Amino acid sequence: MFRSTKIISIKDTIVFMLFFFALGSCVFGQSELEGYLKLAAEKNPGLKGKFNDYMAAMEKVPQVGSLPDPTVAFGYFIQPVETRVGPQEWRFNLAQSFPWFGLLNAREDVATELANAKFEEFENSKSNLFFEVKTAYYNYYFIEKAIEITQENIEILKIFKNLSLVKIEAGNASVVDELRVELELNDLENQLALFRDTKYALQVKFNNLLNTDVQTPIAIPAVLWQEGLPEGQLDIVDEIYTSNHQLKAIEHRLNAFVNQEVVAKKEGMPKFNVGLSYTIVGENPLSTAADNGEDAFLFPSVGISIPLYRKKYRSMIKEAQYLQEGEIQRKEDKKNSLNTIYENTSKDFDDGDRRIALNKRQSEIAKKVLDILITSYSTDSKDFEEVLRIERQLLQYELAYQKALTDKNAAVAFIYYLLGN
Repeated sequence: MFRSTKIISIKDTIVFMLFFFALGSCVFGQSELEGYLKLAAEKNPGLKGKFNDYMAAMEKVPQVGSLPDPTVAFGYFIQPVETRVGPQEWRFNLAQSFPWFGLLNAREDVATELANAKFEEFENSKSNLFFEVKTAYYNYYFIEKAIEITQENIEILKIFKNLSLVKIEAGNASVVDELRVELELNDLENQLALFRDTKYALQVKFNNLLNTDVQTPIAIPAVLWQEGLPEGQLDIVDEIYTSNHQLKAIEHRLNAFVNQEVVAKKEGMPKFNVGLSYTIVGENPLSTAADNGEDAFLFPSVGISIPLYRKKYRSMIKEAQYLQEGEIQRKEDKKNSLNTIYENTSKDFDDGDRRIALNKRQSEIAKKVLDILITSYSTDSKDFEEVLRIERQLLQYELAYQKALTDKNAAVAFIYYLLGN
């Protein structure tokens, strides 16, 4: 009886301590997780790469919005051309072309919208990174709790083993009882080793997301808090359609292709050319003109480039229109996909909520059954196999309870990712 009382005392003490520290631990854990998210946003190399892609795209805007470079030509007369004031020896030409009105602004609009799409891809990567960090944090918490719960059950089984040895020595039990406990202990020791290996793998994954040393310890709460769905939103699906970064990126690309059609039309319009010529004239020894040898005056010129071959420009317009249609269809497909994903995630959230309540209730019942069976075994040596079975069930319920907590929070984290947070 003394040994069974000790088992119950261990369980009751753990429950009491968890309840006492739950509130403070949750606040601690949430603040720690916020710090990890900030660190990941600052140090994750993949996220930095996405931001550099956006910055590179922004540098495209001044490139496409600039006038073509002016052309400078130099000419030398191998056979000088004689004029009244002397032979022409050298000629310099400066020319600048100007596109149709509004073409440069339209090109800038295309580049700007494509850069904005890159920015939304960066924001989507950041939201996805936050989701991965949260999920890795929750999974690490679960492994920690799984190790803790498994170790507690190993200690309890060792007490069972000692109790069976006492009863075997007294001739009140069979050696089979000890062997059954040994089997259970071997299984739990193997499971514990797997949990410990998994813990290290999750620790490496989590710290790699933060781009920190893989040996850095991870601070987790004693009890995981329960996340809730976003509040203040009449329809989360509509909010996803408005805020999701993937949809925003598609919208920016669509705007870019609308402007690309404008560019294609303006490319098919005439272009203007403005030029200046300056000619150097040598002296004519036979000329008596007062301006003999003086250079010619500047000669301005204006020209126009007429795009006669229209097939190319019609093809450019059709290309932009096809690209627009592609983005419209892609947006509709993405909305359908996001709707399906949200409904599945919402199902996972509700399922996690139910499993939390179920496994908490089942654990409480299993503890009561175990207490009764322990008392029964201590007095008449019966139902030892049932004791082990209920102990195994209690372990499963306790692990399932912690897994339900992490699954529920992971579902909420994914919904926030869909919302672009």
